[in-house]
Amino acid sequence: MRNIKIIGGSFNSKLELEHASIAAGFPSPADDYRHETLDFNRDYIRHPEATFYGDVEGDSMKDAYLFDGDRVIIDRAIEPHHGSIVVAWWNGGFTMKFLDLTHRKDGYIELRPANDKYPVFKVDNPDEFEIWGVVVHQIRTFEKL
Repeated sequence: MRNIKIIGGSFNSKLELEHASIAAGFPSPADDYRHETLDFNRDYIRHPEATFYGDVEGDSMKDAYLFDGDRVIIDRAIEPHHGSIVVAWWNGGFTMKFLDLTHRKDGYIELRPANDKYPVFKVDNPDEFEIWGVVVHQIRTFEKL
């Protein structure tokens, strides 16, 4: 049932990159004068002490554009809500699914895949279930370095 591999992260160092818009038409002459920087930690990591990476395994979230081999950033300090993409510990392993709270008043919640080939998980025993974190960002590699 495992479709995500959890990886710890170190957020002490800064990665600063020059940032420029990428024109889909004609380049702007103003781009030569841009000096904005991208600091990965400042811009993408809100809670360093509660943030982890995860590597997506499989295709159960493909219709949410999360593909096998993508890396996601998971924040454990964010409160999940209906529709959040969560990493949950359930049935002995980690899984990444949409959180569906529409049946909460009936005594259960659902974890929904983003691929019709996979079943919806009905979670009605809180002792065997924990929302481990919320997926906040996705990283996709197009070219292997």
